[in-house]
Amino acid sequence: MTDLDQFRSETRAWLAENCPEEMRDGDITAEKQCWGGRLWEFQSEAQKQWFDRALEKGYTVPTWPIEYGGAGLSADQAKILDEERQAINARKPLSNFGISMLGPALLAYGTHEQKLQHLTGIARGEIRWCQGYSEPGAGSDLASLKSKCEDKGDHWLINGQKIWTSNADISDWIFCLVRTDFDAPKHRGITFILIDMASEGISVKPIVLISGHSPFCETFFDDVKVPKSYGPGNDSVVGEVNRGWDVAKNLLVHERGMLGTMSPLRGTKGPESLGKFAADHIGLDQGDRLADPALRQRIAQAELDNWAYNLTVERMTDEANAGNGLGAKSSMLKYVASELTKQGSELRMDIEGTAGATIGADGIEYDSLANTWLYNRAYSILGGTTEVQLNIISKRVLELPSQ
Repeated sequence: MTDLDQFRSETRAWLAENCPEEMRDGDITAEKQCWGGRLWEFQSEAQKQWFDRALEKGYTVPTWPIEYGGAGLSADQAKILDEERQAINARKPLSNFGISMLGPALLAYGTHEQKLQHLTGIARGEIRWCQGYSEPGAGSDLASLKSKCEDKGDHWLINGQKIWTSNADISDWIFCLVRTDFDAPKHRGITFILIDMASEGISVKPIVLISGHSPFCETFFDDVKVPKSYGPGNDSVVGEVNRGWDVAKNLLVHERGMLGTMSPLRGTKGPESLGKFAADHIGLDQGDRLADPALRQRIAQAELDNWAYNLTVERMTDEANAGNGLGAKSSMLKYVASELTKQGSELRMDIEGTAGATIGADGIEYDSLANTWLYNRAYSILGGTTEVQLNIISKRVLELPSQ
């Protein structure tokens, strides 16, 4: 038995002993996840137990160094842990943007003191982060952002507006791009800064979407004073002043990688296949095949595409873990995942027929296919529009000439 075989055996046993049955439902809806934060309240004793046991083991952020709250697992070990967790259909013990986006950027650019405060807080579920990137006039062309950050000696003074800041109304801190030099070329003069959302002068306004489900917000900064330092070696700025675009690019790769490794055809209540979903709603013919042959062909093609996509995700992940990085390839994953996600909800709507057109009574009904179908249209915009991803793929992956 190899060391990895031994680790798999031990991991399987640990999960069997420590993951409560109630957490093995495969529910991936946002409201069922453990997000953490100052005001977080566990939804059940089982959710708290699962979080506490994973935290003690370092499994809320398994690949992070032990000194920052992780378990120090290798990429191969983390892959095994994820495989075994999914094998029992267990929810993640903790999910948030601090883990998937800010954490990797801090590991790459942060000082030891910044990591000690912020990474440890993320790992322990004490701080929930949101992302302050897009602005009303700076979406796809993010580098044209205008939020102003002035040096006032012992603090920074920030004025401006961010938009599409997911969950800003319930987040504790925000990692933010601001302009510190208006005379520099647009990709220069940008600084990456960490701000407490409780700071005076920050206000948040939720944005209501057609789906009824609204994680998005507008965030306003009116003379917000941000300390230059939260302690020795623990500056509010990550990386160098005016070089925040370097940090931003690193984080965007992880954001697109995160969006590109979701399960596009998976139901919100677990890994139910489209075929089973269709069989339950439409029925089978005398040959135990789906009664609608045209729909049967569409579902088969969709699941073949999803299978190929999952193999590609696994291959790219292995390549990244081997030190080759993900880079612009993250745009490939993000683009395909967006298209397959929209395709999956479209197929489910077609399978349910007119019954699937029902909107949740209060406008926020996650089990309603119509709400999900409406929300999933946003995947071609959020995290970078489809057009932006295709441009990145053509230029930086395929190396095609510019027109």
